[in-house]
Amino acid sequence: MTDQIKTTYSYLALGDSYTIGESVPTTDNFPNQTTQLLRSADYDFRAAEIIAKTGWTTDELQNSINTHHFTSPYDIVTLLIGVNNQYRSRPVDSYKPEFENLLKQSIQFAGNKADHVIVLSIPDWGITPFAAGRDREQIAREIDAYNAANKAISEQYKVHYLDITPWTREAANDLSLIAGDGLHPSAKEYKRWSEKLADKIKAIIK
Repeated sequence: MTDQIKTTYSYLALGDSYTIGESVPTTDNFPNQTTQLLRSADYDFRAAEIIAKTGWTTDELQNSINTHHFTSPYDIVTLLIGVNNQYRSRPVDSYKPEFENLLKQSIQFAGNKADHVIVLSIPDWGITPFAAGRDREQIAREIDAYNAANKAISEQYKVHYLDITPWTREAANDLSLIAGDGLHPSAKEYKRWSEKLADKIKAIIK
């Protein structure tokens, strides 16, 4: 007999287009690739519950959370949000309290276990073909400022943080990391996030 009480795990993914995997098959977004990797490693994960939509800002994700019925607690919660705040030229100072509130809710969804929450950094879309003709350096600076903010808040609440931004910048020299729309990550890029995320999750639930 083993003392393992719970053998089926649940995963909630909160975010925007990067979470649903805009322009790639649903099976190739990072929450679904992650659960597939975990299943391959003999962890019994339910299908990821994804609350995300292309174009969402922090307040729009918040509005959706306010009307959604959650079956918490979840064993794992990921949060990746903010690129559309930056894209709409919103100041970082307005992002901080909205992100903090979303993170506090994420911890609640994880049964108040902060170490079961993982924040992913915001990708740099400024390196993509979509950004041609724009000020790529300014976009990079603003993305860095947003990520400095969400990382500091993540450290404050003692959640895990996965910095995937440097990987997304490699797409400047490798278009195979970008989806066919010239903006969002490809399945190949999401695979890199998923492998790192799956390793983190294994360490959390071991």
